[in-house]
Amino acid sequence: MNPINYYLKVWQNYATFSGRARRSEYWYFFLFNIIVSFLVGIIAVMTGLMILPNLYSLAVLIPGIAVAVRRMHDVGKSGWFVLVPIYNLFLALSEGDEGDNPYGPDPKNEFY
Repeated sequence: MNPINYYLKVWQNYATFSGRARRSEYWYFFLFNIIVSFLVGIIAVMTGLMILPNLYSLAVLIPGIAVAVRRMHDVGKSGWFVLVPIYNLFLALSEGDEGDNPYGPDPKNEFY
């Protein structure tokens, strides 16, 4: 799957907190958010519209939380583990459960 498709998939599942998200979906969304935030910051400085970075941050807040919760589900944990500071990073870096788990089917078995 193309990396940009992972970013777009998160936007398609804007506020979906159920199901599972692969590591690649989570980390590509994270990477593209950094890149887009940087570009929005440059545009804001060039145009003087300093509210643009705040608007972008507000726009990605819900999908960012949703993909993080789905990522926790992929490793078999509750979405509340997003709130545990260091352990959530460990979980986000861990490989997801093989096969189905209580949060849904294995996203590696989905066809794109």
